[in-house]
Amino acid sequence: MDFTFSPEQDELARTVRAFAMRELAPRSREWDRTAVFPRDTWRRMGELGLLGLRIPVEYGGVDADFVMVGIAMEETARGDFSCTYGIQLSALAGEILGKNGHPDVCQAWLPRVASGEAVMALALTEPSAGSDAAALQCRARRDGDDWIITGEKSGISLAMVAHAAMVFARTDTAAKARGVTAFLVPLDLPGVSRSALRDMGTHAVGRAVLSFDHVRVPVSHRLGAEGTGFHQVMQGFDYNRVIIALAALGVAQVSLEETMAYVKERKAFGRPLAQYEGVSFPLAEAATHIDAARLLCHRALWLADRGEPYTKESAMVKWWGPRLAVDTIHQCLLFHGHYGYTDELPFEQRMRDVIGLEIGDGTAEVMKIIVARELMGRQALPY
Repeated sequence: MDFTFSPEQDELARTVRAFAMRELAPRSREWDRTAVFPRDTWRRMGELGLLGLRIPVEYGGVDADFVMVGIAMEETARGDFSCTYGIQLSALAGEILGKNGHPDVCQAWLPRVASGEAVMALALTEPSAGSDAAALQCRARRDGDDWIITGEKSGISLAMVAHAAMVFARTDTAAKARGVTAFLVPLDLPGVSRSALRDMGTHAVGRAVLSFDHVRVPVSHRLGAEGTGFHQVMQGFDYNRVIIALAALGVAQVSLEETMAYVKERKAFGRPLAQYEGVSFPLAEAATHIDAARLLCHRALWLADRGEPYTKESAMVKWWGPRLAVDTIHQCLLFHGHYGYTDELPFEQRMRDVIGLEIGDGTAEVMKIIVARELMGRQALPY
């Protein structure tokens, strides 16, 4: 059993942390206040290889292991949480489009995603189908050499700025999960419209509603065989949930480090706050929980890299990591007193940002259903 990173993984962690502190952290507050998508930073992340980590080498990517993607997510989050969405969505593009797309479509899109020139979204959630992702209503029907897509997707990250989306639509009304097919849909096609959402956090991500009004896409833009879309996205979600947890832990860790430095300097009743157990014990507990959660994340990604099942571990860290991060950041905010409650310090923004991923990619309740199913079988399912 070896808990050390490889030299390549260590170098990635150092490089990304330096980049996050130098180029992301100083602008994070500005992006939150203006809600402007940081397109120049996206390209810079592309130059560093962060957007090509799971994109095949033949399409301009790195094809890195899953542990390296997790490292990149945690270190990027220390500077700005919104920028981790670039790593997430480009990695999902590499997995779903890269493994299931027509070579010509992959060649047209994936090198541009890896470089940061093109932004890719994933359109699964609908107004009436969130946690029950197999109950999609968006339809796709074959018409000669095209597919015609009609329906609405809601809560789609990067939808306001994306150039294309991996869209999941129902092609068989008689089937449920096996009736869902994936398509690569350029978002400048006739019939596509976007409506921005006014979110509580991650303002730079540009979450929106996507509407498809009889949008025609070529047959070549279908991803994989008909009826395999649900399986594709669930496979992607398994590792994406782990790297989301690591991003949340990155925000918690940097908040904890800042707070530990603060309480050693700030005095009350003639003594540093760190000397009071009411302060030091919660910080010790947070450090313990963060370390334990991080280790479980790394174990899940290690299993993924070995080709072994890790759905249980993925669901475990997805419900635990974001909740732990929110609780830790909240405690750090409180220890900074009334200044912590202002927007002059980063804690309120970090809380707002992380809360969104207590919902996205699977709520805590759904994650616990998955854990129970993996532990006890289908007898533990409520449906």
